[in-house]
Amino acid sequence: MSRHSRLQRQVLSLYRELLRAGRGKPGAEARVRAEFRQHAGLPRSDVLRIEYLYRRGKRQLQLLRSGHAVATGAFVRLRGATEEPRCTEAPGTSPKDGDRLRSPPDSMGLPETPPEGR
Repeated sequence: MSRHSRLQRQVLSLYRELLRAGRGKPGAEARVRAEFRQHAGLPRSDVLRIEYLYRRGKRQLQLLRSGHAVATGAFVRLRGATEEPRCTEAPGTSPKDGDRLRSPPDSMGLPETPPEGR
């Protein structure tokens, strides 16, 4: 078996440090494992991407070590969440106020502007 390169040793060290830093935080260890497992198939020759992910991991490690992070989570897209519910009313009738579909707010918390105009 060949020896690990310097970059491989750095990545393995980062993995151990992230696991240690996330030990007391709910969801952190599972998230770290999932993230590393997701990128485990990267080819060794893709050094630029590996270095980018390494730097990103170092920043996440700093955030985990700071006292501000108490837990970790991830946004997950559920199956079928991209499909909009179908309206069963007759064409030309408007839904009741409580039944109306609302568009999700944008990053400022304001509803989206319809594409027809302002």
